[in-house]
Formats: sequence, C-alpha cells, structure tokens
Amino acid sequence: MSAVPRAYPLVVGVVGAGRVGAVLGAALAAAGHDVVAAAAVSSASLDRARRLLPQAAILPADEVARAATDLLLLAVPDDALGGVVAGLAATGSLSARTVVAHTSGAHGLAILGDVDGLALHPAMTFTGAAGDLDRLPGIAWGVTARDRAFAARLVTDLGGVPEWVAEDSRPLYHAALAHGANHLVTLVNEAADLLRAAGVEQPGVVLSPLLHAALDNALALGDAALTGPVSRGDAGTVRKHLDRLTPESAPAYLALARRTADRAIAAGRLRPQDAALLLDVLASAHATVGSPS
Repeated sequence: MSAVPRAYPLVVGVVGAGRVGAVLGAALAAAGHDVVAAAAVSSASLDRARRLLPQAAILPADEVARAATDLLLLAVPDDALGGVVAGLAATGSLSARTVVAHTSGAHGLAILGDVDGLALHPAMTFTGAAGDLDRLPGIAWGVTARDRAFAARLVTDLGGVPEWVAEDSRPLYHAALAHGANHLVTLVNEAADLLRAAGVEQPGVVLSPLLHAALDNALALGDAALTGPVSRGDAGTVRKHLDRLTPESAPAYLALARRTADRAIAAGRLRPQDAALLLDVLASAHATVGSPS
C-alpha cells in the first residue's frame, strides 16, 4: 500500500529543472501546490527555474528531496534516473512520507526500487517556455502507480487524463510516442530541406496545410488516409524520387515507402498485383542504397 499524503495542497520539490521539470513544477504551483525547492545545474536550467519557479529555492538535489515532504518530482534523463534515485536513497534524504514521481516514459516503478512512487509521463512535447503550460489541459499522461487514486488526482490537478500503462508495457508505450513525435520532427525537416533544394523559398507555407490535413486524416481514418504514389502503386514515380534524393535522405524514404506499401496492401488500399512492380523498385533500390544505419 502506498503511503501517500492525505493533505492538500502538497509540498513539492523538483529535481531536474529542464524543459519538462520546470514546466510541470509551474503547473503544480498553478494548481495550488507549494513548490518549495528545485535542483538546477546548467545555466539554462537555472534560468528556467528562476522564470517558471520563482517561489522555489534553488538547492542541491538531496536538499530538495528533504524539503519535498509530500511529493518529489524527478524530471531527469531516462538513463540518469536510476542513479539519481539510488543517490537520494543512499543519502537518506527521502522521507517515507514523500511520494516520488518520475517523468520517464520508458521506466515504470521498478526503477524506483523500494522507494514509494509512481511513473507520471506527459504525452506532450516541451520547449521549456511558459507557453507549454497552455498545452497541458486535456493531454494524456502515461501512468504506472500502485495508488491509482492519488495518481489520478495528481493528473487531474495538472489538467490531464490518466492513461494506465502496465509496468512491462512502458518501453513499448514510450517507443510509440518517440516514433510518432520525435521522428515526425525529423521527417518534416527532411521534407523542408528537399523543398529548399527544389527551389522553394518558404517550405513551411507549402507543407503546413498538407501536413496538418495528413495528420488529421491519419488520426481519424487510420490507414484509410494513405494517399500518394506508394499507395497507388506508381512505381515509376517512386523510382524518380529515389533517383533524385540525396544519399542522406534516400535510406529513410526507402524504409518508409516499404512500410507504407505493406500497410497499404494489408488495408486493402493497394492490391498485391498492382504492388508487384513497386515492390521490385523498392527491393532494387534497397540493394543499391541500403537501409538506414
């Protein structure tokens, strides 16, 4: 059973005043909680903490943990999380009353060891600016917790909706978000670079309406939203694309084209007989270009 605090508002500390930690600390403060301390190391984090958490004392991580008598928010990189938890536990700075919430998408409760806590991951991208607070209402939070009542109340305070994720499903959950959001940024910037190479001076003007429509259709219709030469089986057009793409862009285009063809066939958007020549083009290009390293 989780030894969660019963009294609200919570006394909160934030370890890691990066893009996520500072914004979530500010959101907790806006919800009425008392964010008393934050740990910030880099100059950017210090500046962010001073802007977004002006009421919080800037302290070393162990002192932040001691000050956070109700809730300690750990917003540190995934690979550093285990070491931070172990270090705080070794110094004796974690009170049995304090609930530790980490913001890692890939980790669940196991990373906390014997420490009482929860995994609390916002399904949102952050810049570390005050404007991020406006994006929080209504978003989903990937939550793994023993005490769901406390976790749900905390997410509600942050304006969100809990999405309960099993411990062993967290890496897959996080892979889905990283694949969708992080790789989308890369894909959009690749497309913008290719448009510039084609002589388009303002790629954003061309891409914005197209990509917004594609995203809306994909979320609403799934694979039924597929359009373009691959979904039509236009092998000649795809061959022309591959002939002109840069060596840096071609492998990613090729991998996505092949996956698009697979999904179009499975969804009935592309008949296998119509896909034969296209698949031959992709296979031949794969032998020449290779797959992304």
